[in-house]
Parts: sequence; structure tokens; C-alpha cells
Amino acid sequence: MRIINLLSDTVTEPTPEMRTAMATALVGDDVSQDDPTVNRLQIMAAEKMGKEAGLFVPSGTMGNLLAVMAHCERGEEVILGDCSHTFLHEAGGIAVVGSIHPHTIPNQKDGTFKLKDIEKAIRADDIHYPVTRLIVLENTQNRCGGIPISAAYTRQVAELAAAHHLKLHIDGARIFNAAAVLNCDVRELTDPADSITFCLSKGLCAPVGSVLCGSKSFIEKARRIRKMLGGGMRQAGIIAAAGIVALEGMTTRLREDHDRAARLAEAIRSIPSDALAGVTQDTNMIFIHLKESSPFKAAQLIAGLKSHGILIGGVDAETVRLVTHYWIDDGAVAQTMDAFQKVISTLH
Repeated sequence: MRIINLLSDTVTEPTPEMRTAMATALVGDDVSQDDPTVNRLQIMAAEKMGKEAGLFVPSGTMGNLLAVMAHCERGEEVILGDCSHTFLHEAGGIAVVGSIHPHTIPNQKDGTFKLKDIEKAIRADDIHYPVTRLIVLENTQNRCGGIPISAAYTRQVAELAAAHHLKLHIDGARIFNAAAVLNCDVRELTDPADSITFCLSKGLCAPVGSVLCGSKSFIEKARRIRKMLGGGMRQAGIIAAAGIVALEGMTTRLREDHDRAARLAEAIRSIPSDALAGVTQDTNMIFIHLKESSPFKAAQLIAGLKSHGILIGGVDAETVRLVTHYWIDDGAVAQTMDAFQKVISTLH
């Protein structure tokens, strides 16, 4: 039985082209900034993001932590969403490691913040308060359904930040998915921001790594913090080579993942069932919401699908998530559709 892994796009394995590039990569010492493959990747990434410089890092979590620490001093404050990855899933690093105070505001259903909520969260100049220094957006907004955030909205937030002398960072782990669904150049989404982190190891299929981009002075500060955190790598060109292949060839095919997700979401919606409250899909993520009155819970649906070789993730007792990616082809979609029909029928 073929196993179809829809748990996340983090499960992607490197392509054959990536493996060849990794095996033949020119390498040096990246801590000394003389690994030619890492240097090439960083230049490519910065150009794609419309920024002056880039920094190759082991993970998006480290990239976001570096960004917050480079923008903020100890005891200062960052405004971010209550559904954001940095707040929910990065082990409290900005507080524990950076001594930076998180000020959460509600993410709306479309992943954005209300501008008035941002303004309300900005601290007055008072010795009783931490100094507000930074706003963080996430694009795509994972916990809100993988929803893309528009360039127009990002500009509004950037203008608000500038008016209050704040910086704007984008957690752009899946920024290329946002650009694909919005049918725009990724730079339209990143230009308003002071910095951005994007992932190479999700839908772009590289085995490891993210890139943090921003001004030259910002990246130099982030490089020093990366070393302090143990993120200084030596012959990292071996893994950076896969990132170059990702930027050259994987960013333009993401619509295929979105199309397969849309077909799968529509097939699940069409299943006759009084258990389903809704199925949402905007990019490569599908969220299935069960009614409170459903005869089964998310855990039972997950277990039932696993018995058919389909791996999906749970969000809570009544919500599951499926994520399409490079290794999910038309055959995998058909197998998943068939399994959903059988499992939901059985659970009723």
C-alpha cells in the first residue's frame, strides 16, 4: 500500500536534481563567509525578496528569532498575532532567548490584523511600559487556513509601522505560495517589509534551511546573533546547493500543489455527511472542520485514514489539516479521495 503523507509540506524530500547538486557542491567555511555556494544562495534570495542581503539559517524558527533579536533590544516589545507561528510554535524563543516581550493581538479569519488593533497595541512613551519596536506578519497565515496576505494590506501595515517609527518583519515561510495564489511577483509582497524569513524546506523541497533577508546592516547584526546561537555553519554549501535548485525551479510550480488541494477539498465537500461543518482551502492547505454534533472526532478520522495509508494532521478535537506538496501527485489525490469516502461512510 502506498503511503500518502499529507501531514505537512515539511515532509518533502529533496528532488533527484537537488541530490546531485548537493553531491557536487563547491564548499568553503561559511562562518568566514567564504563558502561560494552559500554566498550564491544568499545573493539569489536577497534579489528575489528585493532586499540588500540574505543570511542562510538552519530553520525558519531561527530566522524569525534572529529577526526579532536584530530589530529589538532586551525588554522591548513585538506585536504579533495570537495565531502566529512565532507565538504558538517557536518554543517561546523571543522571550526566553531574546528577552523580548510578545504583545499578541487577534488574527482575523483572513489572517490579517485590524489596523486599529495594531495602533491600540503600540505603547505610549511611559516608563511603566516596554518600548514597542516591531510588528510581525505571517504570509501565508498557517493557522488561519494557509491564507495569503495581500501586498496592499502589507503596505498598510508598513505605513502604520513607519508612522510610529516601528519595523515590520514578515514570517514568509510560505511566501512563494502566497505569490502563486495572488498571481504576483514575490517582491510585491516583501517590498514593504524591513525583513523577511522564507523557508526552503517546505514546499520548495530542500532538505533543510531558510533565508533571512533585509538591509546589509541588519543582516550583519543577525549574522553575529546567529553565531551566538550556535547557527554558524562550516561547509554549508552542501545543503545550500539544494536551496539554489529550489529557488531556480521549485517556486514556479507551486500552483500545481494548490490545484490538487482545491480538487481534493472539493471532493471532500461533496461527500454526503452531516459530520462536516466546512472545508476551507486557499493555497496548499486544506482544513476540515467537524460539527460539534459529529458522530466522530478528529482523532477517529485520522486513525481511519491512516489504516488506508493516508497521513493527515490534527489541529484540535474537531479540525484536521491536509497539506499538498511536490510529492503528492494525481494518483495520491485519487487515493486520498477514495479513502475519505470509505472512512467517513464507515464512521457514520
